[in-house]
Amino acid sequence: MNNAKVTLAALEEDDREQFILDNQASFKYGAVEEFGLRDDHFEEDGEIISRATIEQSIDAPDSEAYRILYEGRKVGGVVLKIDKETHHNELELLFVSPKEHSKGIGYGAWLAVEALHPETEVWETCTPYFEKRNIHFYINKCGFHAVEFFSAMHPEPNPPDGNGETCPDEGPDEMFRFEKIMK
Repeated sequence: MNNAKVTLAALEEDDREQFILDNQASFKYGAVEEFGLRDDHFEEDGEIISRATIEQSIDAPDSEAYRILYEGRKVGGVVLKIDKETHHNELELLFVSPKEHSKGIGYGAWLAVEALHPETEVWETCTPYFEKRNIHFYINKCGFHAVEFFSAMHPEPNPPDGNGETCPDEGPDEMFRFEKIMK
C-alpha cells in the first residue's frame, strides 16, 4: 500500500520546539496507555523520552530530521542516522500523533524513508518492550525482524554514552532491537 497523502519535509529550525513537544506527547501516550499515570518508565519529569535525547538525535552527525505530513498537515516526525560508508542506517525516532493513528501514516512515512535512501543495506531501530503497537508495526507492516532484546539479563553491549550506542536511552531498560535487511 502506497499512501500518497503522506510526505516528508525537512525539519525547519522554527518548528524544532514543536517537533520535540509532539515527539514527547506521542511517546508518553504509549506509556500511559500501557501503564496508566502510575508509570515509572519516564526518562525525565513526566516524559518517557527526554528533550536531551530528542535533541541529541536531531543534532547528531549524519542525522536527518523530517516532519511527517498527512494531506499537508504536520502529524509526526522522523529522525534518521545515515552512514554513507557502510549503508547501515538507523531509524532513531518515528512518531505519529495519537490523534492520527490507524490511518496508514506511519507506514506511508516508512515507505517515504526507504525511498529517500535506496542505497541502504540494513535499517536498524529500537523500541521499548511495552510498545506493542510499535512491535506490530515494525515486524508485521514494515518487514523488520527482532534481533535482540536488551534487559538486565542481556544488557546493551554499548551503553548509551553518545558513542556507538545500539539503542538510544529512551527510558525503559528493556528494549527490542530490530533490523531490516534491504540488500
